[in-house]
Order: sequence, then C-alpha cells, then structure tokens
Amino acid sequence: MRSRTVSGGRAVACLMMLVAAVCCPQGAQAAGPAKQSNVAADLAFVRDGNVFVTRGGVERQLTRDGGAARPRWAPDGRRIAYLVKNRLWVMNADGSAPRRLSGYASGGADWSPDGRWLAFMAPGCVGGPAVYRIDGAAKSPKPEVLFPAECKGQPLPVEKPAPARGTLAERIAQDNAVSWAPDGKRIAFRGGQCEAIYDACLTVGTIAGAVEEDFASFGGGGQRDGFAAVPAWRPDGMRLSWTASLEGGALQLVEYDLSAGTKRTLGVPGDRELSYLTTRTAFLTGERDGRSWVFRLDTGGNVRVPVSKGSQPDPRPLKS
Repeated sequence: MRSRTVSGGRAVACLMMLVAAVCCPQGAQAAGPAKQSNVAADLAFVRDGNVFVTRGGVERQLTRDGGAARPRWAPDGRRIAYLVKNRLWVMNADGSAPRRLSGYASGGADWSPDGRWLAFMAPGCVGGPAVYRIDGAAKSPKPEVLFPAECKGQPLPVEKPAPARGTLAERIAQDNAVSWAPDGKRIAFRGGQCEAIYDACLTVGTIAGAVEEDFASFGGGGQRDGFAAVPAWRPDGMRLSWTASLEGGALQLVEYDLSAGTKRTLGVPGDRELSYLTTRTAFLTGERDGRSWVFRLDTGGNVRVPVSKGSQPDPRPLKS
C-alpha cells in the first residue's frame, strides 16, 4: 500500500470523516452527497411512475408511459411482473415484450417459487378483496381464487370505483401487494377473514385447504389502531416483514420471527416497502432530501445505505 503525507486542512478533513464513520448510529444514513450504493444485484424499483432497473449504480428505464407500480422479479430473473394503472402486466427483464395479464383492478403480484404462477389481490365474491393466482406464461390466462375458501370457483365480480388516493399512510393501508412464501405453500396478504373481527389485519394463508391465519391485528377486539400491509418473506421463509402504522399514523417496518414468535422494527421511522435479497440484506423505501429513496439495509446491524431516488424496490433473486 502506498503511504502519503496528509497535511493541514486535509488532515482535519480526514479526521472528521473518521469520527463520523465511527459515531454514525445504527439505522442512520451517512451524511454528504447523495450517491448510489454499489448494489451487487439487479434491483427493480419505481420512479415517477415508471419501472427502472439498476446494477452497480447503472440505471435503465424499462417503462415510459407512467402509471407503473410494484415491480416483482420472476424467480429465474427473466421476467418482471408489475402494475400499470392497477392492471397486472409482465415483461422481459430488459423491458421488451410487455403484455397485460389481467383486465381487473389488481394489487401488487408475486411469483410462485417455481415461476409458473402469479398471486394477486382483486375484488372478491364477499365484498372485500380476494387472492387469486394466474398463469404467468399463458396467452389467455384465467384467474383462479385461492382465498377466501367461499369464493373458490367464483368469477371475479364487477369492479368497483377506485377510492381516492389520500395520504401516503392511507394509500399503504389499502395496498393489496401480496408475498408468496419460499416454500410455495403459503401467501401473505392484507386483510382476510380476520377483518370480520378487527378493523385491519394481515393474514398468512395456506393454499391447501385455503386456511387463513391472522399474523397482525388492529382495532376491534381490544387491539390498538393501525394496519399492516405490503408483506415480504425472507428467502429462508423464517421471517416475514410488513409495513405497519400505529397511533399517530407514522409508518414503520416490522419483522416477525416465525420460530421465536417475536417482532422487531427495521430501518427508521417512516421506512416502508421492504424486500429481501438474502437473510442479511434487504431493500426498502425511505426518505432523503424530501423525496422517496431506495435504501439497502443490513438487517443484522440495521444500517441503511442510499441507493437511488425511487420507491417500491425488489431485488432480482439470487441463483440457488
């Protein structure tokens, strides 16, 4: 290693940088110019209503007509599912060959681990949203109901007018993004049968038998007010995260350990929309310079590093 003498103001500057690095608390972002992190994986995200992909700080815009949301990589990394004005679409990973899969108002979809199916939420037969699956490769796919059990075999009902957009917290509270568990047997989603008891809840449904289990409940039954939405499974299936809001409306990320039955908060207050890359690395949406930014998160140390302006991140799955 080359050695060089640092004198005068440069020595002071170096000392200040060293102190800042040592004293920077967990969960805090480093001060200074906003530049991209060197992301070691392809990352899809949304900026100004379009889908982008970045790798190592190099960005590529995949859509240009606006209205896009919730991009999600297929397990083989060859396709991306996404929404366009609440309709489910799929395209190749380079943005080519976009095609619409469903003409119904849908929430953010997720792929089955084998890459065949896409699960999504849309209006259901009992008034609230239901969870469907659709063949991601079929030319004329037909949605099939997974939850609730009483809607199985029923067609999608007539679409209702979309509610007003509201505040960020109000939009997240009604976000119908789903997450398919790595074992392929379960799907996490907002709402479910538990909403017959509570004002808001998050459900993990077992596909076989359409069995629903309440994982987070708010309002009613003595529970405190709030909501849980935009779930995400860790790749090993041992932890499930979601975006939550408690009294006062502040957003926060919650991670639930299925083996220990414990919860912890990730990121910093206001963070949302977490998506895992590994058991140690995830990406989330936070705030920086008054705008939404995508951050990389070390879930072990809870350290955030800014990646790019945007929101709704989803990393391309690592090859097993």
